[in-house]
Amino acid sequence: MKTIYLDHAATTPVDPQVIETMIPYFSTYFGNASSLHSYGRDAYDALEESRKQVAELIKARKQEIIFTAGGTESDNIAIKGVAYQNKQKRQTKGPHIITSTIEHAAVLEVCKHLQTQGYKIEYLPVDTEGIVNTTELENTISKDTFLITIMTANNEIGTIQPIEKIGRIAHDHDVLFHTDAVQAIGKMNLDMAKNKVDLLSISSHKIYGPKGVGALYIREGVRIEPLIHGGGHERGLRSSTENIPGITGLGKACELAAQRMEKDTIYLKKLRDQLIKGLLEIEESFLNGHPTKRLVNNAHFRFTGIEGESLVLGLNDKGVAAATGSACSSKKLQSSHVLTAIGIDPIHAHGSLRLTLGRENTADEIAYVIKVLPEIVDHLRTMSPLWNR
Repeated sequence: MKTIYLDHAATTPVDPQVIETMIPYFSTYFGNASSLHSYGRDAYDALEESRKQVAELIKARKQEIIFTAGGTESDNIAIKGVAYQNKQKRQTKGPHIITSTIEHAAVLEVCKHLQTQGYKIEYLPVDTEGIVNTTELENTISKDTFLITIMTANNEIGTIQPIEKIGRIAHDHDVLFHTDAVQAIGKMNLDMAKNKVDLLSISSHKIYGPKGVGALYIREGVRIEPLIHGGGHERGLRSSTENIPGITGLGKACELAAQRMEKDTIYLKKLRDQLIKGLLEIEESFLNGHPTKRLVNNAHFRFTGIEGESLVLGLNDKGVAAATGSACSSKKLQSSHVLTAIGIDPIHAHGSLRLTLGRENTADEIAYVIKVLPEIVDHLRTMSPLWNR
């Protein structure tokens, strides 16, 4: 049976060109980038070239990029690093952070942790399409606010936030702005000067790079307290011998994303819209998130009267890989906090399905999903006590 992969928000296959770039750094150029000999210099040169490739994708300067082990670590370094740095100069700013109710767990759990240390966290609500109200955001800022952390695009429903406006508001009030851009990287044009972002989190495996590597953009002049202490790698902000094979993979993935973004955007949007149109023909089906202000590869639905997990298993039996929500929390039984935040009750939230596309998907694959999913939905509804036609 041919398989169709529609869970690119969870992870992506590593691009063959990325693998080709990485391979020499496992054996031929295996040196430690901190070593002074030729092996070390080769590794260092690869490290700095990769830093340049990441920076170019988001229109930053390469000295503003540090490498991490992934998006979760980048979020932790950004939020905790700013919080702990601010704590040392609290005579000017209080312990107030603003975030949203639909952030990834990598942000929400950090905020919950900081609350135990005396920080005040303000969780902004979103509207029924998952967008933060910027007027409410501005009204929430106080003299004690030192950080706003709001994601660029949601990992479940794909809604894109007005980060350019949020950045302007933050800077107008002398507040730092961090954004988790893990899902947005490679799918949106991100310009650090235009968007007035101070810190931005990146993950490699969402853009056809290897797992276990990420990056954090830190605007020049922004000071953070390092969380990992050791040999002073990455300008002393993230000590640990650099993962050169992984970092070169991330660099190449960023280079390819920059080259392909325009073409991919047009192609994926066409497939996404085909998918949405076809599946909304199903009785009692709904699109979650904003109809247009969403990632080009994200289609998130809910179907009355059935469980999303049953849909995922039914699709898997037909050779289609899909998800109910974030892969990081897909084994939890409670309703998605994102769907709850946009006002969907738990019963209906459990009938949700996330389909996220990649550049290798085809129109024929989308047509196949549009054909088989209604059959699965109808079958599940015949067994559901929640379905009353």
